[in-house]
Amino acid sequence: MLNSTQRFSNRVENYIKYRPHYPPAVLDLLRRECHLTPASIIADIGSGTGILTELLLQGGGTVVGVEPNQEMREAAEKLLSNYPSFRSVTGTAEATTLPDHSIDVITAGQAFHWFDRTKTRAEFLRVLKPGGWVALIWNDRNISDRPFFQAYENLLVTYGTDYEAVGHKHTDVEIIGSFFGEAGFRQAHFPNEQIFDLEGLKGRWLSSSYAPAAGHPKHAPMLEALTRIFTEYEFGGKVAFEYDTTVYYGQLDR
Repeated sequence: MLNSTQRFSNRVENYIKYRPHYPPAVLDLLRRECHLTPASIIADIGSGTGILTELLLQGGGTVVGVEPNQEMREAAEKLLSNYPSFRSVTGTAEATTLPDHSIDVITAGQAFHWFDRTKTRAEFLRVLKPGGWVALIWNDRNISDRPFFQAYENLLVTYGTDYEAVGHKHTDVEIIGSFFGEAGFRQAHFPNEQIFDLEGLKGRWLSSSYAPAAGHPKHAPMLEALTRIFTEYEFGGKVAFEYDTTVYYGQLDR
């Protein structure tokens, strides 16, 4: 299994084009519940290509993107270069390089499941200001009993190199609760959606770290199977991905 910080190095272009963004309601929640203001200093941990980072920047605060993967970090620096309040640093959740007690709000979008939770908790406590907040955010793809969603999920299980081992669904509310501690956490849910043509569906699949890349023996049959699924379930040349955007937020128990 690849080191988690290097898994997306060869998927940056597809990640930028085809990964879902986060609904504006997430920003509204952080303003309302986590006291996010234009004066806030936010650390977006595992910031990747800057998908969540950009939403946070639209709120007017200063955002530090902490990302260990060079290719993804450089993509974010290019994409977000027009935001003067954006700063990019090389670091991990366990070793952010940020100063002590310097951060008002920590976020992690589609990333917490890669972290060493014990070391990350200690690091978050070090960099958070007293009374600071943490928000862990995921776009959870719908895997309900609708035929297209089931067919796509079966594709991931069949062709994914280690899909069942690395999926973030292993991070359940018990794990989230142990991370926040006795102070507890709250959660919120928002609907989200992407619409894809066939090329977009291929790009979305290939943005995943467990998708067999070109040259892998499963790559060609995987794309053939994906095309069959699209042909069976498309409507007007499109298919829809539905997500439940989930936010777990709170203050860490010290």
